[in-house]
Amino acid sequence: MDPKFEPVMASGREAAAGRPAPIPGGFETTSVDRHRVLRNVYWLLAISLLPVVGGAWLGMQLNFVALFKAAPVMTPLLMFGVMLGTLFAVTLLRNSAWGVAALLGFTFISGVFLTPILSVAAGLKNGGQLVALAGGMTAAIFFTLAAVATVTKKDFSFMGKFLFIGLVLLIVASLANIFFQIPALSVTISAIAVLIFSAYILFDLSRIIHGGETNYIMATLALFLDVYNIFVSLLNLLMAFSGQRD
Repeated sequence: MDPKFEPVMASGREAAAGRPAPIPGGFETTSVDRHRVLRNVYWLLAISLLPVVGGAWLGMQLNFVALFKAAPVMTPLLMFGVMLGTLFAVTLLRNSAWGVAALLGFTFISGVFLTPILSVAAGLKNGGQLVALAGGMTAAIFFTLAAVATVTKKDFSFMGKFLFIGLVLLIVASLANIFFQIPALSVTISAIAVLIFSAYILFDLSRIIHGGETNYIMATLALFLDVYNIFVSLLNLLMAFSGQRD
């Protein structure tokens, strides 16, 4: 995949860092609260995927990829700024009824920003199969790791510092590759991103299960970013190694 189409969505997690403290109370009440948050998160995460599809369709119809071709450096940087702005809005509204609307708006914009990589896939003979395969692999990774976190109830909070450092380095490398446009670096970034965001799924679910995150909007946002970045990275890898050009 052309490095200039590479997303820089990973930074969203930094904006989602302002998370409330666990709800105080007895063990039984806290357990009920945690299960309610987890249930709401799963429902909201499923719903949030619908605007992604709508945003991707709209982006394809409006030929959003033309902006990347016209301004291959400025457009990704503007994307970066728009994502940070919408993430800030979700964080600001996380404790109000408007928080869900802001989250769905963010996922819609995320769908629009999928247009470049989907356009590249559309130019391949097996592009549709690769998109479906990336989606299936992403779902398999999520459900497997969700089962691990839920069944074992292991506390994965110890990974937080290591993951944050890896995330920062990933963002720096992604931004640098917008300018350098090195295909090998793009593939390397995608492979590392799959590992980092897979680990983040364990970390984020562990926070919910153990009461470290009680705001279901912020919890959904964190998991959405994990899933989104895994999908994009897997699709980039599949196109790099299995893409069949006409």
